[in-house]
Amino acid sequence: MELTSLVINQVFIMFLLIATGYLCNKLNLISAQTNKSLSGLVLNLISPALIISSYQIEFKTELLHGLIISFLLAAASMLLSVVLGQVLIRGKQKDDAAIERFVVVYSNCGFMGIPLVNSIYGAEGVFYVTAYITVFNLLVWTHGVMLMKGELNLKGVLAVFKAPAIIATILGIILFVARISLPGGILSAINYIGSMNTPMAMIVAGATIAQTKIGKALLKPRIYYTSAIRLLLVPAATLVLFKALPVNSTIILTVVLTAACPAGAMVTLFSLNYNKNSLYASEIFAVSTLLSAFTLPLIVFVSGMI
Repeated sequence: MELTSLVINQVFIMFLLIATGYLCNKLNLISAQTNKSLSGLVLNLISPALIISSYQIEFKTELLHGLIISFLLAAASMLLSVVLGQVLIRGKQKDDAAIERFVVVYSNCGFMGIPLVNSIYGAEGVFYVTAYITVFNLLVWTHGVMLMKGELNLKGVLAVFKAPAIIATILGIILFVARISLPGGILSAINYIGSMNTPMAMIVAGATIAQTKIGKALLKPRIYYTSAIRLLLVPAATLVLFKALPVNSTIILTVVLTAACPAGAMVTLFSLNYNKNSLYASEIFAVSTLLSAFTLPLIVFVSGMI
């Protein structure tokens, strides 16, 4: 019951932030063009800062070993979701199919995953979540970009590794392994910037939602189909895949819970940046977030039983 209350509370907070973005658009404080610019700010500055700050912790050998295992399991889980998305998402409209596949693969692992895991496993669980978030960023800036752009070529892949988020990931790992702590003032500035990730991303999503009628989204069966894959099938398949492994149960359940999070705001941000159907992306984002209030406790319960 306590965990259920936590999940509902996180969803409530998220919708308050989305509502803020919604009102900003309706009050003409954020135009469509401004919203697109803000999405670029989140993707190219705020998210990289969050990545670097997540690795500024005290080095411990056991944490490094656990982190390596977390990386492997997170990669396996996300590759599994890529396969599921490719196999199960069919559509005549190329843009919408790309958005749906993006939703299946990329969860809201930052905002929903971190507080959820922290409530169950504490600081150790949060550290392992960073592995999933890192794999997320590596894939979203390679597979995710190619998925949205509809291109798959070597030059595109190499260009993606110049992205700020990828550079931040590599830098963060180097600093952690080398046991290098950034000066207090610099780290504080990075932390301040990174702390804007959740509210800014939600405000951008809310401003996008304001440009459509969300009520209609609740009447679209296709959204429920995509959400079911994202919220139930992906974490269930991940749990089945990992349950027999001789690995710390905390690491396994951390990956499963993070994989069970709803569609991430990234789908809206990427849709805006790559001129996809951002309104449809926001509809899936909003509906899957609402549904996660029921599916996350279910996944937690099933994981505990297994």
